[in-house]
Amino acid sequence: MHCNENLTGFARAPAASGAIKAFETEAQNLAKMIDGDAFKNMITAAAAMIEEKKDTINALNVFPVPDGDTGTNMAMTLNNAAVELARLESPTLGRALEVTSSALLRGARGNSGVITSLLFRGVAKNAKDGKALDGLKLAEALSEGSATAYKAVMKPAEGTILTVSRVSSEAALKAAQKNRDPEYILGIAIASAKKALAQTTEQNPVLKKAGVVDAGGYGYVLILEAMQNALSGTIGKLTKLIPVPPKTRLDLSGADFSSFHTEEITFAYCTEFIAERRDRRRSPQKLREYLGTIGDCVVVVDDDEIVKVHVHTDTPDKALAEGLRFGGLSAIKIENMQEQLARKTTDQMVSEIGKRDIAEPEKRYGFVSVCSGDGVEAVFSDLGADQIVQGGQTMNPSTEDILAAVDRTPAEVVYILPNNKNIVMAAMQAASLSQKQAVVIATKSIPQGICAMLAFEAERDIEQNTAAMNAALESVRSGQITRAARDSEFDGKAICRSDFLALEEGKLCANDKKLETAAKKLAKSMCRGKPSFITILTGVDATAAQEAIVRAAFAKEGGAAEINVIAGGQPVYPFIISVES
Repeated sequence: MHCNENLTGFARAPAASGAIKAFETEAQNLAKMIDGDAFKNMITAAAAMIEEKKDTINALNVFPVPDGDTGTNMAMTLNNAAVELARLESPTLGRALEVTSSALLRGARGNSGVITSLLFRGVAKNAKDGKALDGLKLAEALSEGSATAYKAVMKPAEGTILTVSRVSSEAALKAAQKNRDPEYILGIAIASAKKALAQTTEQNPVLKKAGVVDAGGYGYVLILEAMQNALSGTIGKLTKLIPVPPKTRLDLSGADFSSFHTEEITFAYCTEFIAERRDRRRSPQKLREYLGTIGDCVVVVDDDEIVKVHVHTDTPDKALAEGLRFGGLSAIKIENMQEQLARKTTDQMVSEIGKRDIAEPEKRYGFVSVCSGDGVEAVFSDLGADQIVQGGQTMNPSTEDILAAVDRTPAEVVYILPNNKNIVMAAMQAASLSQKQAVVIATKSIPQGICAMLAFEAERDIEQNTAAMNAALESVRSGQITRAARDSEFDGKAICRSDFLALEEGKLCANDKKLETAAKKLAKSMCRGKPSFITILTGVDATAAQEAIVRAAFAKEGGAAEINVIAGGQPVYPFIISVES
């Protein structure tokens, strides 16, 4: 009997073994958790990945204008979180999520940066109370992030980063019902994200014409891949942000920019940036000499790949514009040294929202305008703008930059004019965080911003002014002329690097090697009907001969319209044109 019982026991052993195996598998799945340190490492890896691949992401932008756009904005947004996380030692998951969400929110730049911040804000909201994330909680958090981003976008379009995040999170949730290993869940999310990314070309007519996938969606795939690599240990432990590695590492040991003293400040803004050396003919020495004419404390360090610049100046836009002549800009930092000096008694600049210095209201209404260029800034200041936020096509300001300007405006109601379609979401995010009553007028160009301010009347109430300013946007047509940053093809048209590009309301109107041809086509398109006023803002790169060509084109097509030419001094766009009926 004992022998038979033993035999019976052995006969049943496979069933018991299967149960044990299932139990061990479940235990193993549950053991693979994402704690605070792991999440910190994952975000740092994501920031490093986007920093390294930002030019590839930028290259997916439909128009080949030198706008820095998606990749640059996502990189700067994530870098802000990586820097904040680097200060934490062995954080809890809740703390790592909190810091990530706050840093991304404050540092969000451009629409792509804002959406990235929203995706992780949803993740933080869902998972903040847990000590660690298993695969199921991770999938739920990714799903919450996608939902948060969708809700925040007024008119969410498919074929974008929103689509990629939604499809990948749906697949992750489904997979998590069977396997709760976070690495496995991220693998499923990545595979689904890649499929969704490939489909964006067909979902978005503009992408289909250009034959590319969505830039933001591509960036999101890279983020997921970097997070999985960090979690699996493929890329090792990351303790600080990894910058994009140039072929020849630039030795900056002799360029300690932090050593400058600010007790005696001659110029207001400490300006730093890195410029790629795409145009090798340009001389760093001449750049150094030019910066010496507009500021002091000049340091220019260069190698075969990049030029790193530091200068104290009152006109940082001119320094950046000169840097753009070498190539694309990155690591841009502009700080008001006079304000820093006033805060020197504090340990560091207060970074957390809710601990801000907010100007007491001295009047009912105030304005914050985003723009760049001495002449453009002067126009907005003359019209009554209280605060100017340095920014535009190449420098999308962060949510925090705009929020700080709102804080400094001594008014009860503050109107925000983003003046660029890629800054509208950051402006709206800043308005939602403001303790003042902040209203965003969704101006997508400098001419729209000017018209909005002209439509304002102090005697009206908020609703009347908001309606009047929004209505004014319909009365102006905006155009720009710039140079193509790279070879491209769009809508069947071959675009060569350095071609003149004429844009109307952000859409390609004409491209040609001759400015005269592009200007004539733009003028003919913009001056349909009988315009009353035409304003031409000349940029920092515009020559007198080019100005004459553009003016002649609009004078011919504009008929009896009054034409005003203003030295705007803006970078990137040699000409910004407005036509009013």
